[in-house]
Amino acid sequence: MTDQEPVGPEFIAVALQVSCYGLNLISDVSEARARMMESIKTIEGYATTASNFCEWFYGVPVRLVALPEYAVTGFPMQETPAEWREKACFAYDGPEYEALGKIAQDNDIFLAGNVYEVDPNFPQLYFQVCFIIGPNGDVILRYRRLTSAFEPTPHDVWDKYLDIYGLDGVFPVAKTEIGNLAMIASEEILYPEFTRMHVMRGAEVIIHPTSEPGSPQLTIKEIARRARAVENMAYVVSPNSASIENIPIPAYTCSAMSKIVDMHGKVMAEAGQGGESMSANAVLDIGALRRARRRVGMANILSRQAYGLFADSYAQADHHRANFLLDEGEVVEPPNRDVFRRRQAENIERLIKAGLI
Repeated sequence: MTDQEPVGPEFIAVALQVSCYGLNLISDVSEARARMMESIKTIEGYATTASNFCEWFYGVPVRLVALPEYAVTGFPMQETPAEWREKACFAYDGPEYEALGKIAQDNDIFLAGNVYEVDPNFPQLYFQVCFIIGPNGDVILRYRRLTSAFEPTPHDVWDKYLDIYGLDGVFPVAKTEIGNLAMIASEEILYPEFTRMHVMRGAEVIIHPTSEPGSPQLTIKEIARRARAVENMAYVVSPNSASIENIPIPAYTCSAMSKIVDMHGKVMAEAGQGGESMSANAVLDIGALRRARRRVGMANILSRQAYGLFADSYAQADHHRANFLLDEGEVVEPPNRDVFRRRQAENIERLIKAGLI
Protein backbone atom coordinates (compact mmCIF):
# COMPACT_ATOMS: atom_id res chain seq x y z
CA MET A 1 0.00 0.00 0.00
CA THR A 2 1.16 3.55 -0.55
CA ASP A 3 2.43 5.66 2.35
CA GLN A 4 -0.68 7.81 2.32
CA GLU A 5 -3.64 5.91 3.73
CA PRO A 6 -6.70 6.79 1.62
CA VAL A 7 -9.94 7.58 3.34
CA GLY A 8 -13.40 8.04 1.94
CA PRO A 9 -17.04 8.41 2.83
CA GLU A 10 -19.40 5.70 3.98
CA PHE A 11 -23.03 6.01 2.99
CA ILE A 12 -26.15 4.08 2.03
CA ALA A 13 -27.09 3.69 -1.62
CA VAL A 14 -30.61 2.64 -2.60
CA ALA A 15 -31.45 1.04 -5.93
CA LEU A 16 -35.14 1.95 -5.87
CA GLN A 17 -37.34 -0.58 -7.65
CA VAL A 18 -40.41 1.32 -8.85
CA SER A 19 -43.15 0.69 -11.38
CA CYS A 20 -43.16 2.63 -14.62
CA TYR A 21 -46.33 3.94 -16.25
CA GLY A 22 -45.85 3.91 -20.01
CA LEU A 23 -47.01 6.89 -22.03
CA ASN A 24 -47.45 5.02 -25.31
CA LEU A 25 -51.24 4.66 -25.14
CA ILE A 26 -51.74 8.32 -24.16
CA SER A 27 -52.28 10.41 -27.29
CA ASP A 28 -52.88 13.79 -25.64
CA VAL A 29 -49.59 15.56 -24.92
CA SER A 30 -50.90 17.47 -21.92
CA GLU A 31 -52.22 14.27 -20.38
CA ALA A 32 -48.90 12.54 -20.96
CA ARG A 33 -47.02 15.40 -19.32
CA ALA A 34 -49.36 15.35 -16.34
CA ARG A 35 -48.84 11.61 -16.00
CA MET A 36 -45.07 12.12 -15.85
CA MET A 37 -45.48 14.51 -12.93
CA GLU A 38 -47.70 11.99 -11.14
CA SER A 39 -44.94 9.39 -11.45
CA ILE A 40 -42.41 11.86 -10.06
CA LYS A 41 -44.72 12.55 -7.13
CA THR A 42 -44.80 8.83 -6.35
CA ILE A 43 -41.00 8.68 -6.57
CA GLU A 44 -40.82 11.60 -4.14
CA GLY A 45 -42.67 9.63 -1.49
CA TYR A 46 -40.57 6.51 -2.00
CA ALA A 47 -37.26 8.39 -1.98
CA THR A 48 -38.18 10.22 1.21
CA THR A 49 -39.26 7.02 2.97
CA ALA A 50 -36.15 5.13 1.85
CA SER A 51 -33.90 7.95 3.00
CA ASN A 52 -35.47 8.15 6.44
CA PHE A 53 -35.96 4.45 7.11
CA CYS A 54 -32.59 3.16 5.90
CA GLU A 55 -30.70 5.79 7.87
CA TRP A 56 -32.70 4.93 10.97
CA PHE A 57 -32.03 1.22 10.46
CA TYR A 58 -28.29 1.32 9.71
CA GLY A 59 -27.26 4.50 11.48
CA VAL A 60 -25.56 5.63 8.28
CA PRO A 61 -26.93 8.44 6.06
CA VAL A 62 -28.59 7.69 2.74
CA ARG A 63 -26.78 9.79 0.16
CA LEU A 64 -27.57 8.06 -3.14
CA VAL A 65 -30.97 7.01 -4.50
CA ALA A 66 -31.04 5.57 -8.02
CA LEU A 67 -34.12 5.08 -10.22
CA PRO A 68 -34.68 2.52 -13.00
CA GLU A 69 -34.39 3.13 -16.71
CA TYR A 70 -37.02 5.53 -18.19
CA ALA A 71 -38.92 5.35 -14.88
CA VAL A 72 -41.39 8.17 -15.61
CA THR A 73 -42.23 7.54 -19.29
CA GLY A 74 -41.59 4.01 -20.48
CA PHE A 75 -39.94 3.58 -23.85
CA PRO A 76 -41.03 4.58 -27.37
CA MET A 77 -42.72 1.90 -29.45
CA GLN A 78 -44.64 3.12 -32.50
CA GLU A 79 -44.05 6.83 -31.94
CA THR A 80 -42.06 8.83 -34.45
CA PRO A 81 -39.05 10.74 -33.09
CA ALA A 82 -41.06 13.97 -33.29
CA GLU A 83 -43.99 12.47 -31.39
CA TRP A 84 -41.77 11.11 -28.62
CA ARG A 85 -39.92 14.40 -28.28
CA GLU A 86 -43.17 16.26 -27.75
CA LYS A 87 -44.84 13.74 -25.47
CA ALA A 88 -42.13 12.20 -23.33
CA CYS A 89 -38.82 14.08 -23.45
CA PHE A 90 -37.45 16.34 -20.75
CA ALA A 91 -36.23 19.83 -21.54
CA TYR A 92 -33.01 21.04 -19.92
CA ASP A 93 -34.90 23.51 -17.74
CA GLY A 94 -38.24 21.70 -17.68
CA PRO A 95 -40.59 21.20 -14.72
CA GLU A 96 -39.72 17.51 -14.46
CA TYR A 97 -36.08 18.22 -13.61
CA GLU A 98 -37.22 20.92 -11.20
CA ALA A 99 -39.48 18.44 -9.39
CA LEU A 100 -36.72 15.81 -9.23
CA GLY A 101 -34.30 18.45 -8.00
CA LYS A 102 -36.60 19.26 -5.10
CA ILE A 103 -36.56 15.57 -4.08
CA ALA A 104 -32.76 15.66 -3.96
CA GLN A 105 -32.73 18.93 -2.00
CA ASP A 106 -35.37 17.91 0.54
CA ASN A 107 -33.60 14.62 1.33
CA ASP A 108 -29.96 15.78 0.99
CA ILE A 109 -29.27 13.03 -1.53
CA PHE A 110 -27.76 12.49 -4.91
CA LEU A 111 -30.68 11.38 -7.09
CA ALA A 112 -29.81 9.37 -10.21
CA GLY A 113 -32.10 8.26 -12.98
CA ASN A 114 -32.70 7.79 -16.68
CA VAL A 115 -34.98 9.80 -18.98
CA TYR A 116 -35.42 10.87 -22.57
CA GLU A 117 -34.24 14.38 -23.20
CA VAL A 118 -33.90 16.94 -25.99
CA ASP A 119 -30.44 18.49 -26.14
CA PRO A 120 -30.75 22.09 -27.40
CA ASN A 121 -27.64 21.49 -29.51
CA PHE A 122 -29.46 18.68 -31.35
CA PRO A 123 -33.14 19.70 -31.48
CA GLN A 124 -33.88 17.29 -34.34
CA LEU A 125 -33.15 14.31 -32.07
CA TYR A 126 -33.69 13.06 -28.56
CA PHE A 127 -31.20 11.12 -26.45
CA GLN A 128 -31.67 8.64 -23.65
CA VAL A 129 -29.95 10.34 -20.74
CA CYS A 130 -28.64 9.13 -17.40
CA PHE A 131 -28.57 12.02 -14.93
CA ILE A 132 -27.38 12.74 -11.42
CA ILE A 133 -28.93 15.58 -9.45
CA GLY A 134 -26.92 16.85 -6.48
CA PRO A 135 -28.26 17.75 -3.04
CA ASN A 136 -28.43 21.38 -4.20
CA GLY A 137 -31.09 20.39 -6.75
CA ASP A 138 -28.91 20.92 -9.83
CA VAL A 139 -28.09 18.36 -12.51
CA ILE A 140 -24.39 17.63 -12.00
CA LEU A 141 -23.97 14.87 -14.61
CA ARG A 142 -25.55 13.95 -17.92
CA TYR A 143 -24.46 10.77 -19.64
CA ARG A 144 -26.15 10.08 -22.95
CA ARG A 145 -26.53 6.44 -23.88
CA LEU A 146 -24.03 5.57 -26.59
CA THR A 147 -25.41 2.37 -28.06
CA SER A 148 -29.01 1.66 -29.04
CA ALA A 149 -30.67 -0.63 -31.54
CA PHE A 150 -33.50 1.74 -32.46
CA GLU A 151 -32.77 5.24 -31.19
CA PRO A 152 -30.27 8.04 -31.91
CA THR A 153 -27.12 8.30 -29.83
CA PRO A 154 -24.20 10.76 -29.70
CA HIS A 155 -22.20 8.31 -31.83
CA ASP A 156 -24.65 8.96 -34.68
CA VAL A 157 -23.62 12.64 -34.67
CA TRP A 158 -20.15 11.95 -33.37
CA ASP A 159 -18.06 14.68 -34.97
CA LYS A 160 -20.42 17.46 -33.96
CA TYR A 161 -20.99 15.99 -30.51
CA LEU A 162 -17.25 15.81 -29.81
CA ASP A 163 -16.78 19.39 -30.97
CA ILE A 164 -19.34 20.52 -28.39
CA TYR A 165 -18.68 18.24 -25.40
CA GLY A 166 -15.26 16.62 -25.82
CA LEU A 167 -14.45 13.11 -24.60
CA ASP A 168 -14.87 14.01 -20.93
CA GLY A 169 -18.42 15.07 -21.80
CA VAL A 170 -19.02 11.75 -23.53
CA PHE A 171 -17.84 9.80 -20.47
CA PRO A 172 -18.54 12.18 -17.56
CA VAL A 173 -17.57 11.44 -13.97
CA ALA A 174 -19.00 13.49 -11.11
CA LYS A 175 -16.41 13.92 -8.35
CA THR A 176 -18.50 14.47 -5.25
CA GLU A 177 -18.25 14.30 -1.47
CA ILE A 178 -19.60 10.71 -1.59
CA GLY A 179 -17.11 9.53 -4.20
CA ASN A 180 -16.64 9.59 -7.94
CA LEU A 181 -19.94 8.72 -9.64
CA ALA A 182 -20.60 7.63 -13.21
CA MET A 183 -23.50 6.11 -15.12
CA ILE A 184 -24.26 3.72 -17.94
CA ALA A 185 -27.65 2.66 -19.31
CA SER A 186 -29.36 -0.69 -19.55
CA GLU A 187 -27.72 -3.03 -22.07
CA GLU A 188 -24.49 -1.02 -21.98
CA ILE A 189 -23.56 -3.25 -19.05
CA LEU A 190 -22.92 -5.93 -21.71
CA TYR A 191 -20.10 -3.88 -23.26
CA PRO A 192 -17.00 -3.72 -21.01
CA GLU A 193 -15.72 -0.54 -22.65
CA PHE A 194 -18.55 1.72 -21.48
CA THR A 195 -17.85 1.07 -17.82
CA ARG A 196 -14.09 1.07 -18.41
CA MET A 197 -14.05 4.52 -19.99
CA HIS A 198 -15.61 5.99 -16.87
CA VAL A 199 -13.30 4.11 -14.52
CA MET A 200 -10.33 5.37 -16.55
CA ARG A 201 -11.54 8.83 -15.54
CA GLY A 202 -11.73 7.94 -11.85
CA ALA A 203 -15.22 6.47 -11.37
CA GLU A 204 -15.71 4.47 -8.16
CA VAL A 205 -19.48 3.90 -8.27
CA ILE A 206 -21.19 2.88 -11.51
CA ILE A 207 -24.92 3.61 -11.46
CA HIS A 208 -26.75 1.39 -13.93
CA PRO A 209 -30.44 2.23 -14.49
CA THR A 210 -32.00 -0.74 -16.24
CA SER A 211 -35.35 -2.19 -17.24
CA GLU A 212 -34.71 -5.83 -17.91
CA PRO A 213 -36.46 -9.19 -17.63
CA GLY A 214 -36.29 -10.61 -14.13
CA SER A 215 -35.38 -14.26 -13.77
CA PRO A 216 -34.23 -16.74 -11.12
CA GLN A 217 -31.64 -17.84 -13.66
CA LEU A 218 -28.29 -16.16 -14.13
CA THR A 219 -29.14 -13.75 -16.96
CA ILE A 220 -26.63 -12.24 -19.36
CA LYS A 221 -26.97 -8.80 -17.76
CA GLU A 222 -26.53 -10.29 -14.32
CA ILE A 223 -23.30 -11.98 -15.36
CA ALA A 224 -22.13 -8.70 -16.91
CA ARG A 225 -23.02 -6.66 -13.81
CA ARG A 226 -20.80 -8.78 -11.63
CA ALA A 227 -18.02 -8.85 -14.21
CA ARG A 228 -18.01 -5.07 -14.59
CA ALA A 229 -17.72 -4.67 -10.80
CA VAL A 230 -14.81 -7.11 -10.55
CA GLU A 231 -12.77 -5.99 -13.54
CA ASN A 232 -13.09 -2.32 -12.58
CA MET A 233 -12.84 -2.71 -8.78
CA ALA A 234 -15.98 -0.62 -8.47
CA TYR A 235 -19.43 -0.66 -6.89
CA VAL A 236 -22.36 -1.19 -9.27
CA VAL A 237 -25.75 0.21 -8.22
CA SER A 238 -28.37 -1.23 -10.57
CA PRO A 239 -32.07 -0.31 -10.10
CA ASN A 240 -34.55 -2.27 -12.24
CA SER A 241 -38.25 -1.70 -12.94
CA ALA A 242 -40.86 -3.23 -10.65
CA SER A 243 -43.19 -3.38 -13.66
CA ILE A 244 -44.12 -1.41 -16.76
CA GLU A 245 -47.81 -0.57 -16.76
CA ASN A 246 -50.16 0.60 -19.53
CA ILE A 247 -48.32 -0.95 -22.48
CA PRO A 248 -49.24 -3.98 -24.63
CA ILE A 249 -46.58 -6.13 -22.96
CA PRO A 250 -47.12 -8.18 -19.77
CA ALA A 251 -46.43 -5.72 -16.97
CA TYR A 252 -43.99 -7.87 -15.00
CA THR A 253 -41.82 -8.93 -17.92
CA CYS A 254 -39.21 -6.42 -16.76
CA SER A 255 -39.19 -6.73 -13.00
CA ALA A 256 -37.13 -7.47 -9.88
CA MET A 257 -33.35 -7.94 -9.58
CA SER A 258 -32.58 -4.38 -8.48
CA LYS A 259 -29.27 -4.77 -6.70
CA ILE A 260 -25.98 -3.46 -5.43
CA VAL A 261 -22.75 -5.30 -6.26
CA ASP A 262 -19.40 -4.77 -4.57
CA MET A 263 -15.93 -4.77 -6.14
CA HIS A 264 -15.61 -8.54 -5.63
CA GLY A 265 -18.75 -9.27 -7.63
CA LYS A 266 -20.72 -10.06 -4.48
CA VAL A 267 -24.38 -9.05 -4.43
CA MET A 268 -24.72 -6.94 -1.31
CA ALA A 269 -28.49 -6.45 -1.54
CA GLU A 270 -31.25 -7.34 -4.00
CA ALA A 271 -34.97 -6.68 -4.40
CA GLY A 272 -37.17 -9.63 -5.28
CA GLN A 273 -40.06 -10.25 -7.63
CA GLY A 274 -43.47 -8.98 -6.73
CA GLY A 275 -43.53 -5.23 -6.95
CA GLU A 276 -42.01 -1.98 -5.82
CA SER A 277 -39.24 -2.17 -3.25
CA MET A 278 -36.47 -0.30 -1.49
CA SER A 279 -34.85 -3.57 -0.33
CA ALA A 280 -31.86 -3.12 -2.64
CA ASN A 281 -29.93 -0.89 -0.27
CA ALA A 282 -26.45 -1.27 1.17
CA VAL A 283 -23.66 0.63 2.87
CA LEU A 284 -20.94 1.65 0.41
CA ASP A 285 -17.49 2.11 1.92
CA ILE A 286 -15.55 4.27 -0.53
CA GLY A 287 -12.51 4.39 1.76
CA ALA A 288 -12.19 0.59 1.66
CA LEU A 289 -12.50 0.62 -2.13
CA ARG A 290 -9.77 3.25 -2.42
CA ARG A 291 -7.46 1.26 -0.16
CA ALA A 292 -7.98 -1.85 -2.29
CA ARG A 293 -7.19 0.11 -5.44
CA ARG A 294 -3.87 1.23 -3.94
CA ARG A 295 -2.60 -2.15 -2.73
CA VAL A 296 0.32 -3.81 -4.49
CA GLY A 297 -0.62 -7.37 -5.44
CA MET A 298 -2.15 -9.59 -8.10
CA ALA A 299 -5.65 -8.77 -6.95
CA ASN A 300 -5.25 -5.13 -7.95
CA ILE A 301 -6.15 -5.77 -11.57
CA LEU A 302 -7.10 -2.14 -12.18
CA SER A 303 -3.51 -0.98 -11.72
CA ARG A 304 -2.22 -3.74 -14.03
CA GLN A 305 -4.41 -2.95 -17.04
CA ALA A 306 -2.21 -2.22 -20.09
CA TYR A 307 -4.49 -0.12 -22.27
CA GLY A 308 -1.80 0.48 -24.86
CA LEU A 309 -1.98 -3.18 -25.90
CA PHE A 310 -5.41 -2.62 -27.40
CA ALA A 311 -5.32 0.91 -28.78
CA ASP A 312 -4.23 0.09 -32.34
CA SER A 313 -6.69 -2.78 -32.73
CA TYR A 314 -9.59 -0.60 -31.64
CA ALA A 315 -8.49 2.20 -33.95
CA GLN A 316 -8.36 -0.16 -36.94
CA ALA A 317 -11.71 -1.87 -36.29
CA ASP A 318 -14.56 -1.06 -38.69
CA HIS A 319 -17.72 -2.46 -37.13
CA HIS A 320 -20.28 0.19 -36.16
CA ARG A 321 -19.57 3.46 -37.92
CA ALA A 322 -20.06 6.94 -36.53
CA ASN A 323 -21.97 9.96 -37.91
CA PHE A 324 -24.95 7.96 -39.17
CA LEU A 325 -27.20 11.01 -38.67
CA LEU A 326 -24.83 13.67 -39.97
CA ASP A 327 -25.02 14.84 -43.59
CA GLU A 328 -22.21 17.23 -44.50
CA GLY A 329 -22.05 18.30 -40.86
CA GLU A 330 -25.80 18.85 -40.49
CA VAL A 331 -27.99 16.72 -38.22
CA VAL A 332 -30.56 14.55 -40.00
CA GLU A 333 -33.72 13.49 -38.17
CA PRO A 334 -34.19 9.70 -38.50
CA PRO A 335 -37.30 9.07 -40.62
CA ASN A 336 -38.31 5.89 -38.74
CA ARG A 337 -36.93 3.06 -36.60
CA ASP A 338 -36.44 0.79 -39.62
CA VAL A 339 -33.38 2.77 -40.67
CA PHE A 340 -31.58 1.54 -37.57
CA ARG A 341 -32.30 -2.07 -38.47
CA ARG A 342 -31.00 -1.52 -41.98
CA ARG A 343 -27.81 -0.04 -40.57
CA GLN A 344 -27.24 -3.11 -38.42
CA ALA A 345 -27.82 -5.35 -41.42
CA GLU A 346 -25.19 -3.37 -43.34
CA ASN A 347 -22.75 -3.74 -40.43
CA ILE A 348 -23.23 -7.50 -40.45
CA GLU A 349 -22.77 -7.72 -44.22
CA ARG A 350 -19.56 -5.71 -43.99
CA LEU A 351 -18.19 -8.00 -41.29
CA ILE A 352 -19.10 -11.10 -43.31
CA LYS A 353 -17.26 -9.74 -46.36
CA ALA A 354 -14.23 -8.99 -44.17
CA GLY A 355 -14.26 -12.56 -42.90
CA LEU A 356 -14.73 -11.46 -39.30
CA ILE A 357 -17.99 -13.24 -38.55
